[in-house]
Amino acid sequence: MEGNLSAIGAGLACLGMAGAGIGVGSIASNYLAGAFRNPSAAGGLTGMFFVGLAFAEALGILSFLIAIILAVQ
Repeated sequence: MEGNLSAIGAGLACLGMAGAGIGVGSIASNYLAGAFRNPSAAGGLTGMFFVGLAFAEALGILSFLIAIILAVQ
């Protein structure tokens, strides 16, 4: 019984990776939209772009690690 619940928990934790993918796509699309509207301001937005990508990817990696931990148990 415990093995089945761990597998369900690991599958639910994998939803966090899907959310990270959606977040990265949203960040990239909004950055490109802003850069195309005002190319002179794109340089100032680049740092925040990479910080946003890093946070989104970190949450995806965290959910992946939680899924692995639950799957191994």
